[in-house]
Amino acid sequence: MGITSGARLAELPQLRNADPAVREDIRVVSTVLPFRVNRYVVDELIDWDQVPDDPIYRLTFPHRDMLPEHVVNRIRRLLLQGASRGEVRAAADEARRLLNPHPGEQLGRNVPTLDGRMVDGLQHKYRETVLVFPAAGQTCHAYCGYCFRWAQFVDMPGLRLQLRNPAALVGYLRRHRQVSDVLFTGGDPLVMATHVLRRFVEPLLDPQLEHVRTLRFGTKALSFWPYRFLTDPDADDLLDLIEGAVQAGRHVAVMAHFSHPRELETRAVAAALRRLQDAGAVVRAQAPLVNHVNADAATWAELWRGLVALSCVPYYLFVERDTGAKAYFQVPLARALQIYRDAVASVSGLERTARGPVMSTSPGKVVVDGEVTIYDERVFALRFLQGRNPTWVGKPFYAAYDDQAAWLDELKPAFGATEFFFVSDRMQDWRQPSPPE
Repeated sequence: MGITSGARLAELPQLRNADPAVREDIRVVSTVLPFRVNRYVVDELIDWDQVPDDPIYRLTFPHRDMLPEHVVNRIRRLLLQGASRGEVRAAADEARRLLNPHPGEQLGRNVPTLDGRMVDGLQHKYRETVLVFPAAGQTCHAYCGYCFRWAQFVDMPGLRLQLRNPAALVGYLRRHRQVSDVLFTGGDPLVMATHVLRRFVEPLLDPQLEHVRTLRFGTKALSFWPYRFLTDPDADDLLDLIEGAVQAGRHVAVMAHFSHPRELETRAVAAALRRLQDAGAVVRAQAPLVNHVNADAATWAELWRGLVALSCVPYYLFVERDTGAKAYFQVPLARALQIYRDAVASVSGLERTARGPVMSTSPGKVVVDGEVTIYDERVFALRFLQGRNPTWVGKPFYAAYDDQAAWLDELKPAFGATEFFFVSDRMQDWRQPSPPE
């Protein structure tokens, strides 16, 4: 696969003649944030004649503006002074903690308990869905610079979610029969060898877990390493596992992460998609709208057309989450809404299935439906697509219009309200074990 990561990115042959300041910035920024590319990204996706403005380069390579200026200056100074590895590491860890490594209260509220103990490596935020973080899947074939799970890729105690024992997942699901969907995530669960992935998947096909109707796999493999489904030594075994899950009556959804239409252009990705679909998987595609990569309507329209042509379902257009290099990638909600509306207006009905712009916030998934004027007040119309409290789903609410706000906590309630309805609304206690049958 030819993996290159961290400061070694500056030594790639394609950057040999780059401005020395650019190469230094790569070394500095990659000391704090994780970066990783493979030969497929370097050789087949990046147009090196367009660097540094090529969107895939911007997606996968460090830029000094990804970090606050004072952090860049401090790390650069330590590196130039020849500071010890421990001193540099301490400064990097301090910077990481300032970057909101686990947004949406992923650790504080999402990790469930079983028999009074936290189940490390699971998240149960929404009633019907449990997220699984297999320990062997906490990396990716390459890293997106905007990834909200970047904390999974840095070696800091207490930041990584990882499940080592599949029995803990099975035990939790046996006790929580309200769960219908299991989402394998990471990192990327498809970096795991198939025989390891089988240990997590096959127990869920037991008839005693028939309430688990859907298995989802969140992955960037189709974009960054489609050979996972073609020529990897266990590619056939992976397709057999998916086909077996479908034959066992489970809906298998591959939640593909396509950020730019360039990722759909190679022969390898088209072949990989055909193999997945022939095995019975449904491929749904999602990504955030981010500056420097896909922040225009024409790019999204082209992406959605390309996805439907390859029998994929456009699913979500997300807002960049409030973590990591957010300041570099974020787009204000007002602009994101306009981009989404212009993109939707320029495609056909089958290409309009992506919901957006959507924020994955602590209370739940909130979509910005539009911008309207009510009683002479300009407001955003918002709605929960998912909520910690299931009764919030579909409930509209309004926020004062703000052309600079980029996240829910930057918005204020409309019409003189002091807080949004969900702030003081008690969450239903649906994570209690199901009653015995």
